[in-house]
Amino acid sequence: MNHTFQKILGSIGLYALVAIIALFCLFPFYYAIVTSLKSGTELFSTSLWPDAPSLKNYIAMFTVSEHPFGRHILNSVAVSTLVVIASLFLGVTASYALGRIQFRGRGLLLLTVLAVSMFPQVAVLSGMFELMQAFGLYNHWWGLTLPYMVFTLPFTVWVLTTFVRDLPKELEEAAIMDGCTPWGIITKVFLPVMWPALVTTGLLAFIAAWNEFMFALTFVLNNNDRTVPVSISLISGADKYEIPWGKIMAASVLVTLPLIALVLIFQRKIVGGLTSGAVKG
Repeated sequence: MNHTFQKILGSIGLYALVAIIALFCLFPFYYAIVTSLKSGTELFSTSLWPDAPSLKNYIAMFTVSEHPFGRHILNSVAVSTLVVIASLFLGVTASYALGRIQFRGRGLLLLTVLAVSMFPQVAVLSGMFELMQAFGLYNHWWGLTLPYMVFTLPFTVWVLTTFVRDLPKELEEAAIMDGCTPWGIITKVFLPVMWPALVTTGLLAFIAAWNEFMFALTFVLNNNDRTVPVSISLISGADKYEIPWGKIMAASVLVTLPLIALVLIFQRKIVGGLTSGAVKG
């Protein structure tokens, strides 16, 4: 009886802890939604639900011609998608070389790739600016693909290399016996079983590119080519000293919802990708 009572208390404590953590994580987003539905003096109240909820702030985000927020969302979607495609393509090919091919200095090279991600963005800002100017990528939304790869590619290569290294060697040996080239092994043998890792790394790369601010602010000055993080920071009110909290919260909610949707859609594959290679490697 005492053991059963302790088990019940343990379950209650566990669920209470989960509820507290969930409340701590979700309350800021809930409060952002509530604030986005307020207007006027009600913005400064601490009520947990507006007295007269309105979509005025959401409508304003897409009707102000001087601030093309819809265009900025499309820019973020496009550049984030390009970053994911480039990161996965380079990550898959690099992971095959680093995970399956024996060559001298492989471990050092892998550590070097990981070390690149440890540099703060400001440390590579000046050098990246020169590259953007030299390649003609400056002041174009699609040009952000290059600097974004600085922090998405190392993580992608590291995770995919761990996954590829743990795949059974029999798969590769059977493919070689059937006359497969290295590219055929990657596309026909490894890719079908790498979906959990690809979804996980691709989603994390998408989120990183979607939320990036410093490079987007530095390398894109044209208003039509801006991305949503910079767009939100530039939202202004009728008075230059006024902070339009309602519009800012509405924009924040709009740019957060796609990420939540992606995580919910791919949550099973994300768990599989994060746990793959957790024992070995």
